[in-house]
Formats: sequence, C-alpha cells, structure tokens
Amino acid sequence: MESAVRRAAFEASRTIVVKIGTNALSRPDDTLDLDRISSLADQLVRLRQTGKKVLVVSSGAIGAGIGLLGLKQRPQELPHLQATASVGQAHLIGSYDNAFQRHGLRAAQILLTANDFRRRVRYLNIRNTINTLFEYDVIPVVNENDTVSIDEIKFGDNDRLAAMVSSLLERPLLIILSVIDGLFDRDPKDPTARVIPLVESWNETLRSLAADTKSSRGTGGMVTKLEAVRMATSGGGNVIIANGTDRTVLDKVRESQSVGTLFLGAGEPVPAWKRWIGYTVTPTSKLRIDAGATTAVRNNGRSLLAIGITSIEGHFSKGEIVSLLDPDGHEVGRGLVNFHSEQVAQIAGKRTEEIVALLGPGVDPSVIHRDNLAVTGLGH
Repeated sequence: MESAVRRAAFEASRTIVVKIGTNALSRPDDTLDLDRISSLADQLVRLRQTGKKVLVVSSGAIGAGIGLLGLKQRPQELPHLQATASVGQAHLIGSYDNAFQRHGLRAAQILLTANDFRRRVRYLNIRNTINTLFEYDVIPVVNENDTVSIDEIKFGDNDRLAAMVSSLLERPLLIILSVIDGLFDRDPKDPTARVIPLVESWNETLRSLAADTKSSRGTGGMVTKLEAVRMATSGGGNVIIANGTDRTVLDKVRESQSVGTLFLGAGEPVPAWKRWIGYTVTPTSKLRIDAGATTAVRNNGRSLLAIGITSIEGHFSKGEIVSLLDPDGHEVGRGLVNFHSEQVAQIAGKRTEEIVALLGPGVDPSVIHRDNLAVTGLGH
C-alpha cells in the first residue's frame, strides 16, 4: 500500500522542489562536498527526465564561505554573516552550475527575502521568472539572500523558504533533504526508534515527536521542518523528509521506494491566489471571531461578517492580510480586509443594517470576502 501511495504522490506532482540543507552539502570542515553536489545533480536531472519541472532550494552559502575564508566557526555578528554568505554564494552556485553542465544544463540563481513574498507584485514576478526558467535548459537554484537579509525580512530557515516557494508552483512535491532519515516515532537517540514512513493527515501531536534542536551548521531542525510540512500540506502539496547524505535518495523517491517520511497534502490543491494569502505572508494584525463565525469561515466557506468579530489586535489598512483567531486563540484563516482597522472597530459585532447606518448604503457588509479568505487552521 505504501508503495502505491508514494507512486500516486509522485505521479500527481507537476513540480518537484528539492530543499538541500547545509549539512547535506558540506564536509566536516565546512567546505562544500563537491562529490555530493555532483551526485545530487545527477539525480535531479533524472527527476527532470520524468517530465517533471525541478527546482532546488539550497542552503550552504554561509557554510561554504566559512570554509573558503578559513574561519574556525560560524560568525555571530550580522555584517560578518552577510560577508561570509556573499563569498560562499558564488562558490555554491558555481558548483551547481558545473555539475549540471555535464548534462547540458545550467543552474539559474534566484536570491530571495521574505519581502519578495509579502508584496503581491514581487511574488508574481518570482513565479513568472521561475515558470519562464522552466522553459529553458536550466534548473533554478533558490536561496535566501543572506547578504542583505536582516531579522525583519528573514525567512528564519530554508525549510520555510522551500515551503513558500512550493506555494508558488503547480501541484508541487516538496522533498526536504537533511542529515536525518525522516520523522521518528520517538527520540532518534532511542535504539528502538523507527522512522514513520507515511503520515496521511496532519496532527498536532506530530510536533511532540520533534526534538527542538538545530543542526550543527544550518539554522533549522525537525521543528522547523514540521512547520514547513504543515504549511505545504495545508496548501494541498505532498512533502517528503529524507536523508540527503544517501547517495541515491532522489532516485529512491523517483522509484517510489520507502525512503524518509511522506506527508500527504490536505484535500484538493488550494488555488494560487489563496496560497499567497494563507501561506506566504505573516500577518501582524488579528481579528478574534466568535464560534458562529469560526464555523462559517472554516467549515462552510462563508465570508467573514462584522457581526462575528469580537475584538481587534493591531492596526491595518484596507487590503492588508490579517489573521483570524477562534475563541480559543487558534488561527482559523487569513484574508484581505475590506476596511481599515478603525472602521472594523466601529462595525465589529454589528448587523448589516447597523453598518449601513454607520457607513452609508452600498457598503459591502463582509469584512473579508470568501474569495479573499484562505482557511489555514494553523495552531490546531
């Protein structure tokens, strides 16, 4: 059964996003393992030969820079991290390009910050560029633009970046490669621990299986990987977490072998517009809604009406994305508001006829229309 499920997940995908972590690319001395990059490139090309579009999200720029500069440890100060990334990024993309050239292909470098996803026009430009690159004999290689990133515009880790890039693409299969074999059923240090091969639906108890630790040279751990899984599967995509040091790991995925942990997407794929609303922008403002509005939004596909709003947190303008919280404080969804925060405060809890009396006739009574609302269920 598992083999059939894996085959179906692979065949259903049109785009394969492969996230490769720092530890899966580097030697113990922090220099790039060029043999491993070459092996991964060979497998990526074989994935592409199945007719899939293939994109790489690659860590390793700072690690490569550490090796090239002969540093004894990862820098702590931001300017030194940015400089190290600048040195390492050129080496990283050059290594991919050399590996792909042996197959008559080239690597295309794409460096991003979180701001590129927050702004709709830039988001669309990224998607258009990637889709155009797919028409050529190139494989896009995406990384965070560490040379300019600061805390306010960082993704936090490339697992999250990979999930956000996946949200740009049609019917994605996200493969997260690190130095772990998958999600274990208990602490991996326990000799009786076993990899969970298949997770059919998301359950918050999965988080309890993740050790809250970071990898030695990267910025993520299993916790961040599960957050990326939650984001990607909520949008309808499938995700595999597997060990990138396995020299045939991507071939095994292509052949539907049992490798790593496969997480199945939740239901039908979410339209691109709602994926952008729900999974690529982190709102700074929140609307708390009552139980009736929660059911209407989450289960019945309804718009959010003012009468269901119980309180407002933060200030926002018309057209901004806000988060919707149920009575217990769990996120239900995210959407584009039709009013600025002062107006929402004025009409919250009121019926349509009261809103008309306050704001005048012809006003849309929905605070967030269902076409501009994405159900996320994050926090459940």
